[in-house]
Amino acid sequence: MSDEQQRLILIDGNSIAYRAFFALPPLSNAAGQQTNAVYGFTQMLLKLLEQEKPTHIAVAFDIGKKTFRHETFAEYKGTREKTPPELVEQFPMVRQLLDAFSIRYLEIPNFEADDIIGTLARQAEQAGMETLIVSGDKDLLQLVSGKVLTGLTKKGVTEMEVYNPQAVHDRYGLTPPQIVDLKGLMGDNSDNIPGVPGVGEKTAMKLLHEFHTVEGVYHHLEQVSGQKLREKLAAHQEQAFLSKRLATICTEVPLEVGVTELAYHGYTRDAVVESFRGFGFRSLVDKIAGEMTAPVASHPTTSETSRWPTTAIVQVNSKEELKDVLDTLADPVGMSLHLSSSESYAADVLGLTLATEHELYYVSFANELEVPDVNGLWRGLAEKVVFDVKTMAVLLDAHGIQLEHAGQYTDLMLASYLLNPSDGECTLEELVRRELSLDIPSPELQAENAVLWTVRKAYALRQMHHRFMEALAVQEMDDLFQKMELPLAFVLAQMEVCGFYVNAELLEQFGDELDTSIQRFTTEIYESAGVEFNINSPKQLGEVLFEKLGLPPEKKTKTGYSTAADVLERLAPAHEVVQKILDYRQLAKLKSTYVEGLLRMIRPQTGRVHTRFHQALTATGRLSSSEPNLQNIPIRMEEGRKLRRAFQSSYPDWMILSGDYSQIELRILAHLSGDEALIDAFRNGMDIHTRTAADVFEVAIEEVTPLMRRQAKAVNFGIVYGISDFGLSQNLNIPRREAARFIEGYFAKFPGVERYMRDTVAEAKKRGYVTTLLNRRRYLPDIHHKNYQVRSFAERTAMNTPIQGTAADIIKLAMVRMDDALKSSNLQARMLLQVHDELIFECPESELPALITLVRDKMENAVLLNVPLQVDLNSGRTWYDAK
Repeated sequence: MSDEQQRLILIDGNSIAYRAFFALPPLSNAAGQQTNAVYGFTQMLLKLLEQEKPTHIAVAFDIGKKTFRHETFAEYKGTREKTPPELVEQFPMVRQLLDAFSIRYLEIPNFEADDIIGTLARQAEQAGMETLIVSGDKDLLQLVSGKVLTGLTKKGVTEMEVYNPQAVHDRYGLTPPQIVDLKGLMGDNSDNIPGVPGVGEKTAMKLLHEFHTVEGVYHHLEQVSGQKLREKLAAHQEQAFLSKRLATICTEVPLEVGVTELAYHGYTRDAVVESFRGFGFRSLVDKIAGEMTAPVASHPTTSETSRWPTTAIVQVNSKEELKDVLDTLADPVGMSLHLSSSESYAADVLGLTLATEHELYYVSFANELEVPDVNGLWRGLAEKVVFDVKTMAVLLDAHGIQLEHAGQYTDLMLASYLLNPSDGECTLEELVRRELSLDIPSPELQAENAVLWTVRKAYALRQMHHRFMEALAVQEMDDLFQKMELPLAFVLAQMEVCGFYVNAELLEQFGDELDTSIQRFTTEIYESAGVEFNINSPKQLGEVLFEKLGLPPEKKTKTGYSTAADVLERLAPAHEVVQKILDYRQLAKLKSTYVEGLLRMIRPQTGRVHTRFHQALTATGRLSSSEPNLQNIPIRMEEGRKLRRAFQSSYPDWMILSGDYSQIELRILAHLSGDEALIDAFRNGMDIHTRTAADVFEVAIEEVTPLMRRQAKAVNFGIVYGISDFGLSQNLNIPRREAARFIEGYFAKFPGVERYMRDTVAEAKKRGYVTTLLNRRRYLPDIHHKNYQVRSFAERTAMNTPIQGTAADIIKLAMVRMDDALKSSNLQARMLLQVHDELIFECPESELPALITLVRDKMENAVLLNVPLQVDLNSGRTWYDAK
């Protein structure tokens, strides 16, 4: 396309989202919403905007289940599986994404997205525009012309093959308009278009090469070779013409907008960044194409700047001056550190800023004062208002300052998180912009006025203090804030500073073992397959599995067969090579992601990895970790578990102790639901999955098979997470109808659970939020949404948030109490890590009995439920031995 030419892009929204959903692994944002379809759609959109630079763009969606084609043929698309709810719930998010990009999307009752695209494509053609249609649906090839190209998605989500008239002819030997004739003769199983029974693609193409159209075939029926074929065609003439009509895209949809109204002038970067953060797509922020972005002011406007205080900043340069200042500060004081870089963990402290309602101070560490000089002096402050006290504590520890929680710090990051849990981990800049309508530039823009901006951060914290404390009190979360989240921040800081010793030499040896295992699997795969090939090449792997070995393929695109993990897992029973390939992939990932990744993360100064805990990220209240993520070490394979052997106690005579809550979420479900059968099972120490299997399958306990227990376990945990029949069918590799029967059977045997789910949703609709046992609140703004799918997701969130959130609260409370107990007991033992429902400690071997008693007491008695909390305790020289 030439630079002067107007370019229109038309995107088949349903098709691209559908492909992304099945092409990408499950992803979710901080609110727990699955977002893989939105992520894939976003990747495709960014690539199109960057490479095609459209002057006009629109996205078309299907709306409703019935179209004008159903009036002609009621069974149209009647054989299609119901769209998984996990995908349906993402369509509103795709529309939100398009709003952020300022892209029009169209959906017209009684018509399909194809018809909208066809109408706009023809309008653009008449206007002299060039059009690129983007879809995974071959039906749209019928629209191809000299001005209209169709890009069909192939590998992954973002790659596509673009068809012009010649490419259509090269692929099918047909002209684009003949695509509908092809469908008329051979039909289309995916759309339930019948065609002529017994006429496949090869026969249909042969007929069209000779007679050009369906009409031509029937006009020259006597000239068709083969008596049986003539009889089939004659018997199904009406069906052939019906099929052609069904396959024909309507190009005269009554649209309210014309193609000229789809002009695209780019997007506002801030709007897209905000959208990405809401979806949890932080990695995509840097990929936004600058040339498609509308200009955005990067500095505060005059009106914004004028709302900052005009009070003079008092410079503090000596210990005496600092002591005098601190002695006079009685109000809550906003406090911010002036750092040498935006990466706070590697930064030097250049200064300290303090702000009261009417005074601003900057304490410089450039001359007489050094960071340790403030130690002890600021402890007398009544209340220090900060942002992210955990990071502050970790940073100051390197300067010999140990921050302690004694009611003297108020962390507005944590306060904001409790009040707005679905916002995820926000920055101070975002908080100030939202709460005070003031702008603090990003760190790279602060060089010239660094002191000014750092002081203003302290000022902003002081200004926001009262409103946050008042909101926490009104929502009855002040206890949760003061007694759990704040003290936990200091506990996490200690754990980050301490780190976990990793034996680098052992890790390297394990990497060598993995190399040997990978080579062994490679040899075995070659022997089982009978041929050597590139195991990492999906194309070559597909050819070996599905052509050479003749295994049944699930789906095939023009570029080859799908060899995704879920496809191979379902194929594993069919041939021994499939499981070997799955094991090979796991080992290769262990080597590259975990062994090599962990080796890079070990700090040379300590020989330890110092993971970063995220306390204000997930909507449910759970902790997460990064740099490295120690909560995600794979343990399904023995080789994955062996990785934990490298995590060792700090000294030869020390031990690792693991305390792991047993089935805590199911115990919380029993407590919240009051279901007598669940409560009885836990009080009597029964295996809950065996008990569930016995009840659902209606067999005696001793007759429960391992398969029954596995299926019951999937249902048990699926219920907690609001699983659908589609999700359960995928987990167990069974038909959706069978999965639905499992869920129905579960509720029949545990009616208290179903009643709890129903009552929780009803209460959420009244109040607009749900709470955990410790009163953590999560708002559900979509609980009354007019869109069924959006509302359904909110309802499932209402069901599972009290369970997941209470589990998160319990282990957090246990951590705070364990920290207090360790300090008062004078034990050398220390807490190293939290992984979901598990706490990891290390201690001298002589302290192990005392630590076991302490951990069991604090974890099992963190809260009182009507079923017992149970902790499994194991110890050893390494994390592996302790599991």
